[in-house]
Amino acid sequence: MRLLAGVSSAARAALATAIASGALAGLAGPASGSSLYSGPGPRPGPSILYETPAVAPQLTNTGIWHAPPILVSGTTAYRDGEFLYQDYLYDDHGAHEVPDPTDPRASGDTFSKPNGTYTYPTGPGYNDDDADLVEFRVKATASYTAFRITLNTLENPSLIAFSIAIGGQPGQTYPFPDGANVVAPASLFLTVHPSGSQLVADLVHAGSDAQVTGPAPSVRVDLQRRQIEVDVPHEDWNPGGSTVRMAMGVGLWNAATNSYLLPQPAATATEPGGAGLAAHPAAFFNVGFRTAEPLPSVTAETGAITDAAWWRDQEQGTALADGDISPLYANVDFAKLATGVTDNSGVPTTGPMDRILASHFEPAQGANFSSECGLQGAEEPSTCVPEYQGNLQPFAVYIPPGKQPAGGYGLTLLLHSLSANYNQYIGSRNQSEFGDRPNPSIVLTPEARGPDQEYEGLGAADVFEAWAEIASLYSVNPAYTDITGYSMGGIGTFKLGSQFPDLFARAQPTVGFETNNDVLASMRNLPVLMWNASADELVNAGDYGQTAEKLSSLGYRYEADVFQPCANSLCSPVLPNHLMLAINDQFAPAAAFLGSATVDPNPGRVTYVVDTARDRPSYGIVGDHAYWISGLTIRSAGHTSTNGDPEGQIDVFSHGFGTGDPIASGSQPGTGTLLGGNMGPLAYASLSQTWGPTPAAPASDTLDISATNIATASIDVSRARVDCNAKLNITTDGPITVTLTGCNRTVQAG
Repeated sequence: MRLLAGVSSAARAALATAIASGALAGLAGPASGSSLYSGPGPRPGPSILYETPAVAPQLTNTGIWHAPPILVSGTTAYRDGEFLYQDYLYDDHGAHEVPDPTDPRASGDTFSKPNGTYTYPTGPGYNDDDADLVEFRVKATASYTAFRITLNTLENPSLIAFSIAIGGQPGQTYPFPDGANVVAPASLFLTVHPSGSQLVADLVHAGSDAQVTGPAPSVRVDLQRRQIEVDVPHEDWNPGGSTVRMAMGVGLWNAATNSYLLPQPAATATEPGGAGLAAHPAAFFNVGFRTAEPLPSVTAETGAITDAAWWRDQEQGTALADGDISPLYANVDFAKLATGVTDNSGVPTTGPMDRILASHFEPAQGANFSSECGLQGAEEPSTCVPEYQGNLQPFAVYIPPGKQPAGGYGLTLLLHSLSANYNQYIGSRNQSEFGDRPNPSIVLTPEARGPDQEYEGLGAADVFEAWAEIASLYSVNPAYTDITGYSMGGIGTFKLGSQFPDLFARAQPTVGFETNNDVLASMRNLPVLMWNASADELVNAGDYGQTAEKLSSLGYRYEADVFQPCANSLCSPVLPNHLMLAINDQFAPAAAFLGSATVDPNPGRVTYVVDTARDRPSYGIVGDHAYWISGLTIRSAGHTSTNGDPEGQIDVFSHGFGTGDPIASGSQPGTGTLLGGNMGPLAYASLSQTWGPTPAAPASDTLDISATNIATASIDVSRARVDCNAKLNITTDGPITVTLTGCNRTVQAG
């Protein structure tokens, strides 16, 4: 479903007006021509990579609001007379108590477990995401102070409430009203909650909960933008030019008791779960002003699961379990707001950070944890529902320190594992060593719509939408791009690398393999470094060995390093071998392999395998081209690979380059030791194959084409270094139509 599906024509017009009037100023604009491939077609990669950036209603402004959003989570800024706080996405997990035994995430999201244990009611309307704060804003006008919150999901405002603690002194806490079971310093509490069919606001004195005299604050709800604004008249409270301490939280509302809805040990249709044995559990699912959330640690051992930080909600979970959110606050300087000061000092410009992406796709609002692809053993996740469905999606990025390189950054896709999330690598050497290369590279880890989408369908689209977002924000050299990942991310490295080989200069999968080794033929011009573990209990030698053997038999450049189990005193006796290289966290040799290599957009020989099972046209993911060959279709769906995917293969050698095929060395054995990690020296045995120098050969206006189950193909003669009169030597197992692009010439054979 496209982003604006179901939005009225008037709403679409309003969004168009917002864009035209500059209300979206500061948002990511169209990707720079220098940051994405802009040469002659076919363009490398899928069409979604080149789409105009999506417009998410939650990121638009109306009324008095004009400042562009920050889009870096856990940060604050002053912009256009507004104070902004940008929260994390899908971090609405509440307090760290005893997990809900009915939590559907319990069995599958091992390395993407939330720190908080709260779960939503299972009845309609909650979407597993109703209290997910995206943004908080404050703005002062001549007659009132305006507050605005943006939620990730907002379909039924009668289910949610939020409270803001205003003022107060450190160390002097008061309970939030309406049974929130949370305290913070405050002079006043402002609570917005349902009353009948509308939302109302109460402004009360801290400690007594007595209503402030004066006109009632007004509330406005914008369902399209998922925003709630509350205006407090100066007769009630006037901050003047002072600096005011603020804290806030979002929770669910109990209409029957006219108070916050409190979690129970297990969720029901009408009650949230995850409170464990807490007698007075905190009501808030999501708390604002968390600018110092800890990064996850690869050496946290069991703490990575029992006290997780993957969703950057560890500090929130701890504070809510204590019932005291005093550490989570912001000091809002109203003098800065009055003078319109721009202050982005709280927004990092380099290093690891979590960002927010506006996607073109929104199957539904919120999240859906009913289906876990990987645990079901589904090779192809088309029948699985993506967990994170909204049009706002999170991703992690690492920006190397120092000035932006004159020729643009590189871009390295670092794909996360099964059961992990977008923060799997944040703050690790696995991330920074790939970034801090002699020619710096931005390192990007998308969420890919959940822990188990296997980089197909909507999960693959998310990868390329995040790529396009980075290309719109930074100067990126489109030829200096690499792909890597761990476990499912290693499998994804092969999947996306073989589907779109002309996007990448190098591929480096760790404890991964290719699930359909036929497609490896597409990687003729994409060298591979494989890292695997000999005693891996999940990816065994039969998996990675067959992939390495296929690369060897094809005569392609590869190296397969197989690590022996850790054998020193630093190792845990129960350490899973599948996780050994992740916990060791030393990837300098892998980064050196990626090096500064760039994509050759016009190699002399192109081989490509069309695997139609991996195509998702509705998401802009179609693999039917590579380098100077495009328009590939298969002749028969009955011609399948060993795993049942309908496929065809084409190989085209151009004599126009005046070169021949380099000679492959054959697979050569070797050994080595990986040093500098958390586990001491790790020994490995290797097999590798290289190419000799590219030999010169007589140039001619000739193309040698070999095709199996290919019905159509187009060739860009200019990029293939031939002309429209080129001789075509075609070998095919059936009818094929070859079109020479721009020549008004087609050739049929077979």
